[in-house]
Amino acid sequence: MGFFGGKGAELAVGAELAAVLPSSPKPWYKTRRILHLNLILLVPLLSSASIGYDGSMMNGLQILTQWKSFFSNPEGAILGLMNAVYPLGKVFALLLVTPLSDRYGRKLPMLIGMVAAVAFAIMQGMAQNLATFVTARALLGFFTSFMSQPSPVIITELAYPTQRGKVTALYNTFFYFGAILAAWCTYGTFKIQSTWSWRIPSLLQGALPFIQLLGLYFLPESPRYLVSRGRKEEARKILADFHAGGDLNSPLVDFEMDEIERAVTSEAEVLSSTSWLDLIRTPANRKRTLIAVIVGWFSQWNGVGVVSYYLTLVLNTIGITEPKDQTLINGLLQIFNWLMATFCGAMMVDRIGRRTLFLLSTAGMLASYICWTGLTSAFVTSKDSNVGRAVVAFIFIYYFFYDIAWTPMLQAYPVEIYPYTLRGRGLSITLITSFVGLIVGNQVNPIAMQSIGWKYYIVFCCLLAFLLVLVWFLFPETKGHTLEEIREVFEGKLETSNAKLEDTEKGEEHPKRAHIEL
Repeated sequence: MGFFGGKGAELAVGAELAAVLPSSPKPWYKTRRILHLNLILLVPLLSSASIGYDGSMMNGLQILTQWKSFFSNPEGAILGLMNAVYPLGKVFALLLVTPLSDRYGRKLPMLIGMVAAVAFAIMQGMAQNLATFVTARALLGFFTSFMSQPSPVIITELAYPTQRGKVTALYNTFFYFGAILAAWCTYGTFKIQSTWSWRIPSLLQGALPFIQLLGLYFLPESPRYLVSRGRKEEARKILADFHAGGDLNSPLVDFEMDEIERAVTSEAEVLSSTSWLDLIRTPANRKRTLIAVIVGWFSQWNGVGVVSYYLTLVLNTIGITEPKDQTLINGLLQIFNWLMATFCGAMMVDRIGRRTLFLLSTAGMLASYICWTGLTSAFVTSKDSNVGRAVVAFIFIYYFFYDIAWTPMLQAYPVEIYPYTLRGRGLSITLITSFVGLIVGNQVNPIAMQSIGWKYYIVFCCLLAFLLVLVWFLFPETKGHTLEEIREVFEGKLETSNAKLEDTEKGEEHPKRAHIEL
C-alpha cells in the first residue's frame, strides 16, 4: 500500500523510527507479515464502503420511477427527511459508541454494528410503507456508527509504521467502493418493472457488513488500547507478529512499545478517559478540535453535497433527464472518484504532505465551482447541449480536486492529530460535525435547488474561498512523524522524546534505514 522504501520511510515516519525498521529487500506485497496485516485491515476498511453504499444507493433510487411511484414521488422536505434520518441516527450513536470503544476496545462496537446493519438492511429492503423505510434507514444510520467510528482508529493503531498514513487515508476512499457497488446495482435493476428494482439494492446494503462479520475474528485488537488496559504482553505480541515477523525483541517492537507506553502514561496524568471537555481544555487541544470541526463541517459544505445526494436534480438542470443516462453517469462518477481518491490522494499523503494536498484540493474545488456555476448559468439561458456536457465535465474536475484531500483525509487527518486518549472523541467530533452538516444539507439543498436553481452554487463559491483561508492558517503538516510524535507538532518538543532511540538500541547495532519496498 505504498510505493517507496529507504528515503521514503524517513519521509513517512522520520529518521528515528526508520533506523529500527527490519531490513528486507522485498516489496511489502512479498513480505508475508505486512501482506497478512493489510489483508486483515480490509475488514475495517470496508466499513467506509458500507457508508458509501448508502449515499450512492439513494442517488440511484431517486432516479428509479418504481421507487418514486411506490413512495408517492417524494420531494422537497420529504425527500430530505428520507436522506437525513441516516446521518441523524449516526449522530446519536456516536455519543454512545465513543466511550464504548475506549472502554471495551475497538472490536466490540464493530461486531454490534455489523450484526445490526445486516438486520436493518433486510428491514429496509422489505419495507411496505414510507414509515418502515424511514425507520430502517434511521436504525441503519445509528448502528453503522458502531462500525465507522472504531474502524479508522484501529487501522491507524495497527498499520505498519511506514504505511500508516496511506492505509488510514485509504479508509475513506473505500466509501467509493461501496458507492460503485450501489450505483451499478441500481443501474442493473432499473429495468425491472416491479418493486424489486429498488428492493434488491436496499437488501444488498447488508452484504458488505456480512462479509466484514466473517473476517472480524481475524482482526487483532489495538495494541494502544491493550497497553492502556495494562495488557502489555498482548500488545507486544501483536506488534511482533504483524510488524516484526514474530520477533518479540525486535528493535522496532521495542521502539513502538516504548513510544506507546510513554504516551499512554503521559496522557493518563493530564487527561480524563471520559471527559469531552479535554477536547478544549488546552490551547493545543482547542486547535485540534477546531481543525476537527472544520474538516467535518466542510466535508459536507464545500459543494459536494449538491452532487453526492442530489445528482439527479443537478443533471435535470442541464437537460440530462433520462434514467438510463443518469444512472450511467452516476456509476462512472463513482469509479472515477475511487481511482482519484486512491492514487492521487491516499497514496500521495507521505510524498506531497497532508497540508499541501488540502491546499491544492480546496483551491482546485473553488476554481472548478466558479467555472461550473458560470457554465450552468449559460446553459439555463441558451439550452445549448454542448454547454450542458461541459457542466458534466466540470463535475468530474471538481470531484478530482475533492478526492485528492477531502476524501482520503476526512478521518485520517483527525485520528492522527489527536493523542491516544482523545483519539476516539476527536474523531467523533469530526464525524458528528460532518453528519450535522449532512443533515442540514439534506434539508436545505433540495429546497434551495428547487427555489433558486444554479444560483445556489454561488453560496459554495463563497464558502470555498473562506475554507481556503482557514486551511492556509490552521492546518499543520504531519508527515514524517510517528503517531505519538505528531503530538509535538501541536504541543512542542516533549521532554522524553530524545531518549526513545537510545532506549531501543542499547548494546546493539541496527540498520539505519528500512529496505522494505513500500
